[in-house]
Amino acid sequence: MNKQELLNIIKTKITTKIQNFEDLIAETRASSNDTKSSMGDKYETGREMLQQEINNLQRQLNESLNQLAVIQKISTEPSDKVQTGALVKTDKGLFYITVSVGEIISDTQKIMTVSAESPLVKAMLGKKSTEGFVINNIHQKIVDIW
Repeated sequence: MNKQELLNIIKTKITTKIQNFEDLIAETRASSNDTKSSMGDKYETGREMLQQEINNLQRQLNESLNQLAVIQKISTEPSDKVQTGALVKTDKGLFYITVSVGEIISDTQKIMTVSAESPLVKAMLGKKSTEGFVINNIHQKIVDIW
């Protein structure tokens, strides 16, 4: 399992997301400038709705930028315990503790990216191979850690 390759996939996903948010913000701002009208209240309401949309997109963009900053600090060195940057195989699945960007398929294996803040990671944090943990009344056993 190549953690550097996985990190590159995650970086690409986040970078694409950032670019999409920046494009949407630019388009929405342009649209806001095009909505000039003499309709009074309707004009102001429309502008306010567009501003709320821009604020929402900006919040999502900032979240993605924060994820990118976190990713750039993650080590690809092997781990012997569950911690940020570890690739953890349990009897229920394969988890990469980085930032949450969903599922990655690598070498026909499904790998879930999970944030260190997630309840799953908090339940297994600091544990070593062969140790077990319980989350949502489901017992899982750590099979391997990279």
